[in-house]
Amino acid sequence: MALGYGSTTNENTYSFHKSPSPFTSSPSPTLRESIVIILKSSWINYFLIFVPLGYISHIFQWSDNWVFVLNFLAILPLSKLYEFATVDISLRVGQSIGCLLNATFGNAVELIISIIALTQGEIRVVQASILGAIISNLLFVTGICFVVGGTFYKQQVFNQTTSQTTSSLMTLACIGLVVPAAFTISVNDNLNTVGGQIIKELVDLSHGTAIVLLLIYILYLYFQLKTHANLYHMEEEEEEAQLSLSVLLSLFVAVTVVVAFLSEYLVGSIEGIVQSSGLSKTFIGMVLLPIIGNAAEFTTSINAAARNKMDFAIRIASGSSMQIALFITPILVLFGWTIGQDFTLHFQLFETVVFFISVLITNYLILDGKSNWLEGAMLLATYAIIALSFFHYPTK
Repeated sequence: MALGYGSTTNENTYSFHKSPSPFTSSPSPTLRESIVIILKSSWINYFLIFVPLGYISHIFQWSDNWVFVLNFLAILPLSKLYEFATVDISLRVGQSIGCLLNATFGNAVELIISIIALTQGEIRVVQASILGAIISNLLFVTGICFVVGGTFYKQQVFNQTTSQTTSSLMTLACIGLVVPAAFTISVNDNLNTVGGQIIKELVDLSHGTAIVLLLIYILYLYFQLKTHANLYHMEEEEEEAQLSLSVLLSLFVAVTVVVAFLSEYLVGSIEGIVQSSGLSKTFIGMVLLPIIGNAAEFTTSINAAARNKMDFAIRIASGSSMQIALFITPILVLFGWTIGQDFTLHFQLFETVVFFISVLITNYLILDGKSNWLEGAMLLATYAIIALSFFHYPTK
């Protein structure tokens, strides 16, 4: 879920709305009406049928293949419910607090899955899922938006200034991954040794870099909400919140709890999937897991692009990537620090190069503030090549 004014919304809304006062809004719907509103908020909610099936597959110890598939499908609609609840709360509290909520819950599913995997010691899965989520948003979601929009409009335009700001921040995030990789290669080549001291220095470097990236993200929020808020202002429409605050908070809590349990089942089945299918943990994290977290971005951004709201679609894709790189990743590094897991920013060289290429081509194509279907095809081709390479990536 992207960060920015108008960056979290349902499929029929394409701008951040003016929020009426909670004291003057229309009467809140009943509990039954609220449930109906929630279920009808998106077609993807049909997948909620897989939630009990995912739980049953774990309780009755079905094969890891079934556990993974069922819980994978069950988590898909939950990410969309996060988006729906965030939008509805934002209509009550206004743009500023709404954006802060977005910053907190925008990629909640990715964060929960990564935390569960980190507590289970699946560091490779965490690294791959983070990188995969960023690359998926940059290349796949953006590429689909360009292609879909390009089939209806010869050329579409979007805010060049905000896009360049996001591109610069993504470049900084790329530096945060390239430097630890280069540091490790340089130290190993110069000292011809790999030991506890080098690992300690790498962990310390990752902790320091994570803090710097997190500070930059906080500064970006201040830039967006205060000093340059006019750049991120979008056309407003009058609309009232659909649900009561108590129902929304209950929805947040319920979805978080369910996602936590299903994520634990999902992560626990990965080892069995690797053994039975021959797929690497890197491929599962890079290609499969990002589909779960990107479901909301994918559906919303496509609808926006088809209606010539390309500025909004770009904010969804690039904003989500930036949020994962500058907020989610540092949080996970610091969380790993607190629980004794040495989760560092040292990605393997091939993964670092792939990340750099993804940022480079995306930044280049959005530099002029214009898009067409051919540029989308190039992004999709790049993503296909990367996905194919990770499909053949060694299991160990």
